[in-house]
Amino acid sequence: MTQIDEIRQVQEAARAVRQNASRVIVGKEEVIDLLMVALLCEGHVLFEDVPGIGKTTLAKTMARSLGCTFQRIQFTPDLLPSDITGITFFNQKKGEFEFRPGPLLAQVVLADEINRATPRTQSALLEAMEERQITIERETLLLPRPFIVVATQNPIELEGTFPLPEAQLDRFLMRLRLDYPSQSEERLILQRFKEEQPLQELQPVLPAQQLEILQRMIRRVRVEPAVESYVVELVRATRYHSGVELGVSPRGTLALYRAAQAYAAIHGRFYVIPDDVKRVAPPVLSHRMIATSQTRLHGRVMEQIVEDVLHTVSVPVES
Repeated sequence: MTQIDEIRQVQEAARAVRQNASRVIVGKEEVIDLLMVALLCEGHVLFEDVPGIGKTTLAKTMARSLGCTFQRIQFTPDLLPSDITGITFFNQKKGEFEFRPGPLLAQVVLADEINRATPRTQSALLEAMEERQITIERETLLLPRPFIVVATQNPIELEGTFPLPEAQLDRFLMRLRLDYPSQSEERLILQRFKEEQPLQELQPVLPAQQLEILQRMIRRVRVEPAVESYVVELVRATRYHSGVELGVSPRGTLALYRAAQAYAAIHGRFYVIPDDVKRVAPPVLSHRMIATSQTRLHGRVMEQIVEDVLHTVSVPVES
């Protein structure tokens, strides 16, 4: 199979997932594309927006579009690490210890209201997200592949929440927002959900085995040295921005590189152009920085810092 055939296969898969998701989600095609990019990179996604926007619905829709095992965890302050990883118990009938797996032992995990869990539970999730494994009573269990966490959190309500540590935020490939629908989109939502629930009838369009193949394919998307340098310069510029106390880590550099490869592939290209890097930079980089107190005082969001960096760093041009 030639590289052009591989890219066409990735593009067709992305189109199938997009069309399937559009049966439930009105508009938001770009957000769906970015979520598809994260799936191809086997990266975790954090949806951060106000309640009622459709974060959980979109997460469920994407999970149902994949032929993957799926589990949903409703995070609460009293949730224990063993509640998500699983427990070992003594089966009196069999006279031996057995392991009862928790919801983390699935391929797609929806972590709803993730910032309501205590730091102890967050640490158990952190190991799963980074190492693709869990540790239970000194035994390590590998998680199924692909393994993707789609998390949601409400940035407005702070009572009863625990802010995610920077180390965990850095494990998310992207932070996405849905924003309010337009007037026409909101009327279409009323019409679509008036009599039926289309999510219940959604069928998988991308098997788990095929997703793993596509994940390997996007790593072969060509990135010219000039574009590689552009990625590195963007990340380094975040570390020296006056509004940033702590810039993007090298993990963020690799995340931006991989996301640009996937974004190029779902748009039918076997090479990355600077516009691919610029499109995925805000959702990939904005949550990986810590703003200075002055930046927070003036109400600037990190996406604005990323836009500053994109306007500052010179874009490579074809020689």
